[in-house]
Amino acid sequence: MYIIDVDHLQQLFGALEKRGYSLIGPTIRDGAIVFDTLRSIADLPKGWTDDQRAGAYALRKRSDDAFFGFVVGPVSWKKFLFPPRVKLLSATKSGKGFTVDEDAAVSDDSPRKLAFVGIRSCEMNALALNDKVFTAGEYADPTYKRIRENACLIAVDCVVPGGNCFCASMNTGPRVEEGFDVALTEIISGADHWFGVRAGSALGNELMEEVEHRDALPAEEQSTVDATAAAAGHMGRQVVMEKVKETLYEHFDHQMWDDIAKRCLTCANCTMVCPTCFCSTVEDTTDLTGSRAERIRRWDSCFTMDFARVAGGNMRPSTKARYRQWFMHKFAFWEDQFGRPGCVGCGRCITWCPVGIDVTQELNALTGANLSKA
Repeated sequence: MYIIDVDHLQQLFGALEKRGYSLIGPTIRDGAIVFDTLRSIADLPKGWTDDQRAGAYALRKRSDDAFFGFVVGPVSWKKFLFPPRVKLLSATKSGKGFTVDEDAAVSDDSPRKLAFVGIRSCEMNALALNDKVFTAGEYADPTYKRIRENACLIAVDCVVPGGNCFCASMNTGPRVEEGFDVALTEIISGADHWFGVRAGSALGNELMEEVEHRDALPAEEQSTVDATAAAAGHMGRQVVMEKVKETLYEHFDHQMWDDIAKRCLTCANCTMVCPTCFCSTVEDTTDLTGSRAERIRRWDSCFTMDFARVAGGNMRPSTKARYRQWFMHKFAFWEDQFGRPGCVGCGRCITWCPVGIDVTQELNALTGANLSKA
């Protein structure tokens, strides 16, 4: 582990920009901490944190100058790897036929190099899940694959969990374990303010050569471990994951789904903010003259009424059916498909649900010893 003083953090930004990376990271906008373009460390939410509970989010000032003293906001990194709207192709009428052009977002061999600054452990795990969906197997998504292969990942360990965090229960945090180029642990102790730094790749080592640093003392390295261990013990939420998949299959028709359906608005907020949801739809449109057409892929949600509509009807016409599909996909179906749950414990779905539905409460109630099968 290396140590860099807070005054030298800008040098890391400079080393990234020197290599042609555009920096994307946390900044304050519209009353929330979101991910957007960063020009310097001055754009980071220094001295701010986020208070989160079921159905509620608010910013407040911290008592110190922490750069990463918050948790997660409404925007996840999938926005940049799996954009909300992508033009797949366009077609132009030519005589009795037409010509087709793939969009640059799909066909460009030299996409922008993006450096993601401030990725938490839960979101590193979300990226690993998305990699399985979009790059593994026979059919890879060209847009995702190109951006992902050219991305630099600057991760940050969580040392203060949020009110809705439960990454420790999902074994996805709070300490970043793998997949990063550089991992930072921000430590503030009295007047001391520094970062413990781990390089996780050849690129990470190259970057550190251009940043003033020193080797960490054993006590300093231990303090970073202790900080994340303390965070793991103070999660805002907890969930017992033992035999969750089997319990969900067993309780497919439980009264719980009816109870949730009475509260759920099917607004799709949970799927929009979730870092692992990947539902999409494809739309073909033409101009008024009929001479030009476009094919657009955009985000969709299993909560929308028409998502499960097929030629023979709608497979999930009710709120109950749609919520159950989303919930079981996260905690049961995904494990069958990819070997692990599709939830990383970031708590976004709890925070941004207008009626405050808490997946941890529902899971714990379903797996509780006193819950009988309907």
